[in-house]
Amino acid sequence: MLKENFLAISLRTVFAWFFTLLLFFPLGWLMLTAFKTELQAIHVPPLLVFEPTMENFGEVQRRSDYLLYARNSLVTSLGSTVLGMLIAAPAAYSMAFFRTKRTRDILMWMLSTKMMPAVGALVPIYVLAQTAGMLDTLSGLTIVFTLSNLPIMVWMLYTSFKDIPNEILEASRMDGATLWTEFRHVVLPLAVGGFASTGLLCLVLSWNEAFWALNLSSAKSGTLATLIASYSSPEGLFWAKLSAASLMAIAPIVVFGWFSQKQLVQGLTFGAVK
Repeated sequence: MLKENFLAISLRTVFAWFFTLLLFFPLGWLMLTAFKTELQAIHVPPLLVFEPTMENFGEVQRRSDYLLYARNSLVTSLGSTVLGMLIAAPAAYSMAFFRTKRTRDILMWMLSTKMMPAVGALVPIYVLAQTAGMLDTLSGLTIVFTLSNLPIMVWMLYTSFKDIPNEILEASRMDGATLWTEFRHVVLPLAVGGFASTGLLCLVLSWNEAFWALNLSSAKSGTLATLIASYSSPEGLFWAKLSAASLMAIAPIVVFGWFSQKQLVQGLTFGAVK
């Protein structure tokens, strides 16, 4: 029996390491390529031992203002997260504590919008942004990012609010608490973990958003996704510089996600275990 348990644990460990290395391989290869020259990057067979260089990172900063693109990513990510929370919190609150027979249908309809390919809504959103004068603007990108993440934010906050016992809210209402007082002094403190995980996840999603950034922005409001795409040209791909730009783009959010992984996992598993 002990031998069988040891074998099972060993197999699980081997499989865990295998899949971990498999998932890490693209990022590891990206990091290696970022420190190669262009000739080393396209060398066949691939070079695993080479003299690293920082030339690509300097070239990325000289060719395009990395800090400008990083600032645009930060502004749109934070802006869309804050705006989305302001919209999603009241919506989730009303659906969690003032349910109707259509509440579930509304939630499912909201979630179904995430199943539609983004390219299906590109033309109308592009025309609307152009008509409103919000094409290639940070405000336009912020609004689109907000609308893109809003269904997920409502669902996550809804499941977080549903974990709050109704007895606590009933007690506050008996004490004469208004809706605002109830939300601010009762619901908000009890659901602070849900707010944190929802905000963190949507910040990551907005930072990584590439489709809308590439189609609705260019030089003025381009995010780091636009910076990465700029290293694709008719002459081909500059693999080393592309890797360096990609590494510079993902490094901040990877570090951020590493330190906030507990809250992110908590947000993704709300309501999974009762």
